[in-house]
Amino acid sequence: MDWTAIRLTFAVATCTTLILFAAGLPLAAWLARPGRRWRFLIESVVALPLVLPPTVLGFYILWATGPHSLPGRWYKILFGSQLPFTFPGVVVASVLCNLPFAVRPFAAAIAAVDRKLIEASWCLGVSRLATFRRVVLPLAWRGILAGLVLTFAHTCGEFGVVLMVGGNRPGITRTLAVAIYDDVQAMDYAAAGRSSLFLLGFAFLVMSVLHILQRRSVPGV
Repeated sequence: MDWTAIRLTFAVATCTTLILFAAGLPLAAWLARPGRRWRFLIESVVALPLVLPPTVLGFYILWATGPHSLPGRWYKILFGSQLPFTFPGVVVASVLCNLPFAVRPFAAAIAAVDRKLIEASWCLGVSRLATFRRVVLPLAWRGILAGLVLTFAHTCGEFGVVLMVGGNRPGITRTLAVAIYDDVQAMDYAAAGRSSLFLLGFAFLVMSVLHILQRRSVPGV
């Protein structure tokens, strides 16, 4: 087992999940409210990684963060290094790739909260932020947790975007999925089989947790 690749994979997944929890939750709350102008356009942008080939998404991330791009130049001025083929670059790519896996479950869970409860809280003089924290989050937590678990698991298995943006640098950008690819290329099928079995078991565990959360969120099931 390539434990360095496993630790790096879990580090990328943890950073991605935390960032999408902080950034995706406000976006999901905005999308969950009916009557939003240009909502369909934002939803389409959020869902793009579901249909775009990872190589296409990775190419555009490279183009947007490369040393000749404006964000790439700003990043180099601030941090003294380029973003592609680094750990932060892999995290940025993973965040963009996994955006729909977090935002869509978040938005569905928030939209399922009874609107009357939210409006009752407003009528009692509670602010929108406090209502979201005291009413919406406690009622939507299972769906939000499911989105976080799904995001973490999908990040652990991401290959195409990670390879395009991060390359294959051991200990820096070489995640477990990339390590499996390397083992197959080297015809080390025993190592590839062990790593694949690890990811298979992890994926089965995650899907079991998601199934339990979904069953508990539906009364009488």
